[in-house]
Amino acid sequence: MAHAIWTGSINFGLVMIPVKLFSAVTENELHFNQLHKKDQGRINYKRVCSKDGKEVPWSEIVKGYEIEDERYVVLTDEDLKSAAVEATQSVNILQFVNLDEINPMFFDKPYYLEPEKKGQHVYALLREALRKANKVGIAKVVIRTKEYLAAVRPQGDALVLELMRFANELMAADDYKFPPSNEKIPAPELKMASMLIDSLSSPFKPEEYKDTYRDAVLKMIENRSRGKVSKKAATRPTKETVKGSDLMDVLQQSLRESKTKTRPSSNGARKPVKVRK
Repeated sequence: MAHAIWTGSINFGLVMIPVKLFSAVTENELHFNQLHKKDQGRINYKRVCSKDGKEVPWSEIVKGYEIEDERYVVLTDEDLKSAAVEATQSVNILQFVNLDEINPMFFDKPYYLEPEKKGQHVYALLREALRKANKVGIAKVVIRTKEYLAAVRPQGDALVLELMRFANELMAADDYKFPPSNEKIPAPELKMASMLIDSLSSPFKPEEYKDTYRDAVLKMIENRSRGKVSKKAATRPTKETVKGSDLMDVLQQSLRESKTKTRPSSNGARKPVKVRK
């Protein structure tokens, strides 16, 4: 079993629930080392000063925050410690809100909150009360040295601590150009698009979706380690632009295909047809 990242408590009102924090996700990204092509030696990097071009030892490196071009404020470890928030070892729930009030873009990373033996009953009480009310607890928590905004929500038998982004971490939609909400959509197009969505709708089964690229690379690595040469993957046929088609033609064709084929496989949806407006 994984080691607890953090041990503390969930606090709301005068109630305290002793818990342990465990990551709810696992890192599956492939990591590669950079090697010298000639002899496969590992590539190392040196810390070189941009002004004198000389290598700098760790003992002479400090942290600096750039306030203007090439102008820095230097901070010591003691400075940063003095500004650090107190590690209270508690998930302090500040308010309860309806789950549907929270924009999913605020959610970042989930953790499991496992209760200590003496906190089992109160843990279950909070979980069921949240589920019945369809609410989540909005909390502040310090993990290691960083303070996070977080949501405490029920997930099956567990309470999950979902780290959240602060409002100023999300880019404003106003910075981009999107079609306005009052964009005129012809009724036939909307009806056809709705029918297509309905035809491709089914219960979400996450276990059906696999990281096929990662699996293929690992298989290639296994073959190479055994001296085998992997076959080149066959190039997938691509659909050409439907000549002279308009949006309704494409929607109708997509709807016809959806009725004769199963929904797109987990390794990628069918390539969309380009539409000429």
